[in-house]
Amino acid sequence: MTDDTISGARIHALLADGTTICIRPAEPGDHERLRGFYGEMSPENLRLRFFAVSPSSAALAAERACAPACPGHRALLAEAKGRVLGLAEYDTGGEKDAAEVAVAVAEGLHHRGVGTLLVEHLVSAARAEGITTFKADALSENLDVLRLFTDLGLRTRRHFEGPDVRCTIALDEDDAYLSAVEERGRTADVASLEPLLRPNTIAVIGAGRRPGSVGRAILHHLHAGGFTRRLFAVNPNAGSILGVPCHPAVAALPRVPDLAVVAVPAAAVPATAEECGKAGVRALVVVTAGLDRAQAQNLMTACRTYGMRLVGPNCLGISNTDPDLRMDATFAADHPLPGTAGVAVQSGGVGIALLDGLSRLGIGVSSFASLGDKYDVSGNDMLQWWESDGRTDLALLHLESFGNPRAFSRTARRVTRRIPVLTVDAGRTEVGRRAAASHTAAAATPTMTRQALFTQAGITATRSVGELLETAVLMHSQPLPVGARVAIVANAGGVGVLAADACVEAGLALPPLPPDLIDDLLDVLPDGATVGNPVDTTAAVSQDQLRDCLDRLLESQDLDAMVVALVPTAVAAATGEDLTRALTSDPAHRTRPVVAVRIEQDLPVKLLPATADRTIPSYADPQAAARALTHAARRAAWLSRPVGAVPPLSGIDTLHAHEIADAYLTQHPDGGWLDPHACTDLLACYGIPQLPWTWAETEDDAVIAAERLRGPDGRIVMKAHWPGLLHKSEQHAVHLDLQGESQVRAAFRDFETRFAGLMTGVVVQPLAARGTELFAGVVQDEVFGPLVLFGLGGTATELLADHAARLAPLTDQDVHDLITAPRCAPLLFGAHGAGPVDLEALEQLLLRVSRMASDLPQLAEADFNPVLAAPGGVTVLDARVRLLPRRPQDPYLRRLH
Repeated sequence: MTDDTISGARIHALLADGTTICIRPAEPGDHERLRGFYGEMSPENLRLRFFAVSPSSAALAAERACAPACPGHRALLAEAKGRVLGLAEYDTGGEKDAAEVAVAVAEGLHHRGVGTLLVEHLVSAARAEGITTFKADALSENLDVLRLFTDLGLRTRRHFEGPDVRCTIALDEDDAYLSAVEERGRTADVASLEPLLRPNTIAVIGAGRRPGSVGRAILHHLHAGGFTRRLFAVNPNAGSILGVPCHPAVAALPRVPDLAVVAVPAAAVPATAEECGKAGVRALVVVTAGLDRAQAQNLMTACRTYGMRLVGPNCLGISNTDPDLRMDATFAADHPLPGTAGVAVQSGGVGIALLDGLSRLGIGVSSFASLGDKYDVSGNDMLQWWESDGRTDLALLHLESFGNPRAFSRTARRVTRRIPVLTVDAGRTEVGRRAAASHTAAAATPTMTRQALFTQAGITATRSVGELLETAVLMHSQPLPVGARVAIVANAGGVGVLAADACVEAGLALPPLPPDLIDDLLDVLPDGATVGNPVDTTAAVSQDQLRDCLDRLLESQDLDAMVVALVPTAVAAATGEDLTRALTSDPAHRTRPVVAVRIEQDLPVKLLPATADRTIPSYADPQAAARALTHAARRAAWLSRPVGAVPPLSGIDTLHAHEIADAYLTQHPDGGWLDPHACTDLLACYGIPQLPWTWAETEDDAVIAAERLRGPDGRIVMKAHWPGLLHKSEQHAVHLDLQGESQVRAAFRDFETRFAGLMTGVVVQPLAARGTELFAGVVQDEVFGPLVLFGLGGTATELLADHAARLAPLTDQDVHDLITAPRCAPLLFGAHGAGPVDLEALEQLLLRVSRMASDLPQLAEADFNPVLAAPGGVTVLDARVRLLPRRPQDPYLRRLH
């Protein structure tokens, strides 16, 4: 079955206005509540639902919804604070792949997204049962339900029969549907964050009278920072604190706060959250650390029960520098400078460093969230807020975990098209590499998985907080380069060489300058200047000469960016020249990025003021400048690419694939490796090409198989098999180049002798034609989902580790990246005079492997090695698939975690 709505668990999700509801299966005990739900409906709504005002129809509907769960029928309730808000159900009526669907919404709650949210959850449940079509009857005047089905994002057909309309809805999970769900989720998410990040009233609970407490520090920040709206403190032992009115309890406040900042001991947090929820508070920031499991659970129960969004616990707080609000609900040492960078972190220490750095650099902060233990509000939420707030043009993240990486990836792909999103790739050296169960699992590291996520989403991943700020400075102040071609200008040869080394090592190119440009530069530079790349202006260069030099270089169509490395000299000091003015004067006409390197400056990076709204980044280390330019060039390249799409595939039999997986796991409840027959059947469901083979359990069967499969050259391959055999080559369980009956028999006897008691049979195949041996595989990560790996194959695949990885489902752009990323890629495109392999067939193989992994969460691991690629096609020579008993989870289903 699919997600928690089918298992009986409760799921919380957001309506269009940001309020929280609970979705769960209807139960026999809900019968009276559902009769009351229908009883509250107006006669008109009853008529639209049942085509007549019939109390008996309502009673039968309530009885049907509360019947014990059975295959082919699902009924889901939406409720909040004990009230039924809506009901949606489907029933196959015995059909295999189609179901009748119906939906009803409580009186007065239309147009808030209750019905749409319920139907989305029904769609997810139906797909898991193999249902491909919903059918629904409605009166033609029931515009609400007709609009609901039309606006889902699924392909819908209408057939009018008098006053009735027959709707047929195809449940394909295409990008149009996911985009529609995503947009509805974004609207709801942003609305739910309004009381958190734009509150009209704040209460600080736990602010003490004595200096030194966290609550008092937050209250001081809010008061001293000039919070423009209503502010209260909650403390039973004080009338006012720091001039802020104080009340003994949340219920005693003169106005219900939108946001409560909780800074009480851990043991008091659940009761405080419950008090806030009962009073009508809509958002919490819990800075308290050290909650145990029970306290954490009770905190979340209160938040979900009363529909409160939560930041924390164990966090630094939140901030919104909007001049109309001026909310600094943190206990950082200083107020952040108002600006345009959105910041979300899990580590409070990293948050303080970023706030200080962005303020010092003059970029400033639009809004800040220290997510702490991240029970609720996540990086995904903050990205959607920044996308919509109208103030943020740069997003900085420091996340130690991802709650729903695939949903985060879809959000980030959209947001990064509008603003740069930067992160620190934390935990690169984590000793979390899983023990190698096969080549594929051994190749998949946590670092590779995270990097795949960042690359596909267009996120700029840096290696440290310092590098994050260095890159943010460049993206904030300069246009993106259209390519990676850099010119270096220096007033001293040594620093120019250092800058050149740094650029090349970072992956930038230093092309030779065209002859006509060289002549122009020699005309404006002092005698003795060397005009190559780098350009050595000599220490005698003047401000005007340097400016003319830079302008000519920036006008060249052969260059994409400029690095200007300057050192203070006695010559410049004696003449009163300030060479940095050549950089900062009149930069408005420059359409290419310019960065300075000044190794004597006291800070790693600064912004040099140029005009009222333009600045030039200046770095103390040429490597920092080169890294930042490389990140900017990669972002420009990502933006220039077309938006990828998951191509449709023909010949897919998902239903049979699920049957194969279910049958295996029924016989092997703990999971394991598929036998060759089941593995071949599974690959056939996805049209993955395989070399012909025959199973043999006796010597005579092997001879017969060899005769039947023998190719034109007469050579045969024999592979031993037993459950759990992974590394055939290491076990010497493969015989190649077998010719004639005697060699086939000898090979079988050798296996029988060496693997007595283990071997259950052999696989006999014709010897494959020549080609390039590749590797393709899948690892199902429990957090990130399926990861598809590709690279050089054969026996050296682990030794050379020439692999690339992308998260499924793969788009056409992802497949292109997979094929071109490994070091072996030139072999595929015809290096050394050889013809290119069948690239279209290779793309199809990877897309089909991705589809198989996306369809089957039970597929823990798949290993195709070698995959033989040749000009005439692509064939899997050896395949292994491991299944585990895992329940499907819809990563795009709207729900709060």
